[in-house]
Amino acid sequence: MTAAVQPIPIAFCITELDRGGAERAFTRLILGLDRTKWLPRVFCLGPHGYFADLLTAGNVSVECFGARGMASFPRLLWQLTGSLRSFRPRLLQSFLFHGNIAGRIAGRMAGVPVIVSGIRVAERRSPWYGRLDRWTNGLVNHNVCVSQGVADFAIHETKLRAGKISVIPNGVDFPLFRDASAADRSLLALRPADPVVITVGRLEPQKGIVHFLDAAAIVLGKVPNCQFLIVGDGPDRASLEAIAMERGIASSVTFTGPRSDIPALLKASDLFVLASLWEGMPNALLEAMAAGLPVVATAVEGSREIVSSDVNGLLVEPRNAADLANAIVRLLNSPDDRTRFSAAAQQTISKDFTDESSVTAYERLYSRLLNL
Repeated sequence: MTAAVQPIPIAFCITELDRGGAERAFTRLILGLDRTKWLPRVFCLGPHGYFADLLTAGNVSVECFGARGMASFPRLLWQLTGSLRSFRPRLLQSFLFHGNIAGRIAGRMAGVPVIVSGIRVAERRSPWYGRLDRWTNGLVNHNVCVSQGVADFAIHETKLRAGKISVIPNGVDFPLFRDASAADRSLLALRPADPVVITVGRLEPQKGIVHFLDAAAIVLGKVPNCQFLIVGDGPDRASLEAIAMERGIASSVTFTGPRSDIPALLKASDLFVLASLWEGMPNALLEAMAAGLPVVATAVEGSREIVSSDVNGLLVEPRNAADLANAIVRLLNSPDDRTRFSAAAQQTISKDFTDESSVTAYERLYSRLLNL
């Protein structure tokens, strides 16, 4: 009698599991793996977060270390190394900057045979991020970038070896967003008959929300009944709400805070805007296009690979509120363009950016690296 083949233990290390696009993509990847072949276990540097519950409900073991700040980093490395030694994975996949650094070091200390790092953004916060990434990348067998733009940045700016890099775009649960029902606008204090422009993301400088608000002020001078919906939370929320007050547009702008009903909110809107200063492969943009919204995005890494301007959306240069406003006004005043971009956007997502295609690509990479 042939013995049953045991699934291969594989570890995933991530900075945190709170609500966020990267954390959502991470969770979808793990829940999509073939459990007859892979035995995933998640190690989270931070405290127990929203996606930890979803992973646990999907029968994935999750260990959260509750680390906060660099002062706890030595203890965190010791704990993570011990947990990896106990689990004995054949491969470790890390996500997000701090998860990458900790995963690389602890993985090597624990003797994990294959270490894969996920590089999700063209990291521009500080040159030290790039240097630390480069210094520790010698511990890595392979890197996965979420877009060709991020891969190019990693090669030319961070100076990583091109031969150690693969590009696997994020995927999206296409039927979930395509088939969602619209949220009730009245519950969001939105007027039912007037246009709604939505943006979704963490409220921090990278996402360019201040430029979104500046554009909103210009748009309201031309389309005074327009409404703006800002979905998400983050360290800049109070200052952004103050800016909306200073611009005299607070009555037309709704800050929802974190929400779990993103598909319904997108379906209740007329137009999606992503004003980011830099990106990797923006999940919010993928989800908006899957929902069939016409989109305006800044021409940064990732977004340029999703949106073909004047084909399935519009691209504008980052930090340019006037151009952003002009693109928004154009689409608000052109039902034909909105209809055309909506259909083309959904075709783009269904063809190239589904969860299934992303998971399949990761599984093929893991099999190749493990010589299966």
